[in-house]
Amino acid sequence: MPRSFKISVPASSANIGPGYDVLGIGLALFLTLEVEIDPKAANDTNSDPNNCKLSYTEDSEGFDSVPLRSDENLITRTALYVLRCNNIRSFPSGTKVHIHNPIPLGRGLGSSGAAVVAGVMLGNEVGQLGYSKQRMLDYCLMIERHPDNITAAMMGGFVGSFLRDLTPAEMERREIPLSEVLGSPSGGEDTGLVPPSPPTDIGRHVRYNWNKDIKCIAIIPNFEVSTADSRGVLPQAYTAKDLVFNLQRLAVLTTALTQSPPNPDLIYPAMQDRVHQPYRKTLIPGLTEILSSVTPSTYPGLLGICLSGAGPTILALAVGNFDDIAQEIMNRFSKNNVACNWKLLDLAYNGAEVTQA
Repeated sequence: MPRSFKISVPASSANIGPGYDVLGIGLALFLTLEVEIDPKAANDTNSDPNNCKLSYTEDSEGFDSVPLRSDENLITRTALYVLRCNNIRSFPSGTKVHIHNPIPLGRGLGSSGAAVVAGVMLGNEVGQLGYSKQRMLDYCLMIERHPDNITAAMMGGFVGSFLRDLTPAEMERREIPLSEVLGSPSGGEDTGLVPPSPPTDIGRHVRYNWNKDIKCIAIIPNFEVSTADSRGVLPQAYTAKDLVFNLQRLAVLTTALTQSPPNPDLIYPAMQDRVHQPYRKTLIPGLTEILSSVTPSTYPGLLGICLSGAGPTILALAVGNFDDIAQEIMNRFSKNNVACNWKLLDLAYNGAEVTQA
């Protein structure tokens, strides 16, 4: 029988100042997959080695460059990993996936995390595996080892997360699974026949409350920063003073963002950071000036400001004056010959969802 469904996965912003690799928020900017499975349309998918015809809307980010083969596209490669862990070698005959991706690539808004979550949910749904979100999170974390974006995209809202220590037996299964999914020669001969299933409950998380008066202003520069580059500029060790600085602010921030009315005198200083933002200024022109000079006293309505994930997007939390705040940050980027656009976003409280057609 033909069937169809839709998957939606939110963008995300990680770190939120002091919460490096810990905090994340799901943002109401959604990667969507419209999926049809019709065995009678098998001829339409024969050109793909895994029975899956991929297409993108023309206004999707990366429309001209994204791979359309199912064994090369991150979303479908991830789905194939989930399926092959469950002894399903390919997509059902006649599978079509139409994707709309408004999440900017390489800008610190969780585009790859959203793709991984979408892929795991796609594998779960086409394979009719019946996994819970918590179990699907395990599959995601086998591919993307940083739980802040992944957890925010899957669960939604404002979350804190960590990876638990794996046992020696579980450690044997930590290899990157996507290399196994690929065929020879990319993944080696006969790879991916039976990839190892993830251990259970790899990631642990808690969902914090959030004052719904607080909106997210994302100021998005027109250049990319790779996660590898942004991690490469970080030091190998930190002073106790800097770690205590972040821990103190992290402890305050997770409650300060729940309170009503939001208190900028508490939130703004609690979003300061000494672990990652100071070191990433070399990759993002004007970052230090922007983070230090756009304040609640100069722009009423602003609560706090930080780098979104690895950047270069700037995330400003505010309760009003959104246009002026965004324009000021864009003006400061323009002094460094960097053009930007901006989006005003609510939180995606439900996280990733599947709806049946």
